[in-house]
Amino acid sequence: MFVVKWFVIVLLVVALGAVAIGQAGLLKGHPPTQLGVRDGRLQPPSTTPNSVSSQAGLYPEHTMRAYASVSPYKLKGSGPATIAKLKGIAEDMGAEVVQSAPDYLYAEFTTPVMKFVDDVEFWFNPVDQVIEVRSASRLGSKDLGTNRDRIETIRRRLNAL
Repeated sequence: MFVVKWFVIVLLVVALGAVAIGQAGLLKGHPPTQLGVRDGRLQPPSTTPNSVSSQAGLYPEHTMRAYASVSPYKLKGSGPATIAKLKGIAEDMGAEVVQSAPDYLYAEFTTPVMKFVDDVEFWFNPVDQVIEVRSASRLGSKDLGTNRDRIETIRRRLNAL
């Protein structure tokens, strides 16, 4: 009984310490420097299962391509009108919009307790007439499906408009 009690106390102290570290902003990671569109492409998804991209198929050598693949968004009006709607959805979901243009949106989503940050991009692809998406965690090698869930939640909200 004594060992179990100490184990619970130690576990509680570790958990509280982790939350304190997160609340202090030490788990935010660093903003990526290579985001944006280059040659009609967003950056490739991560090489670990913590990101998704509608353009994962453009990187055939990528080892996590199957895991990372999501469909692009259909337009809701014009490309710029759809980007504007996505900006409203992201802000409504608590994201901080970092960059906004008629054809591109970059937002940061931060988890409430641990303050992990995910970088999310939307780009109006004028050739294919779709919105390309990419969502990636800054830290860690797994996201437990968080980025995929977020992208699909945004898709449902956009389709409901």
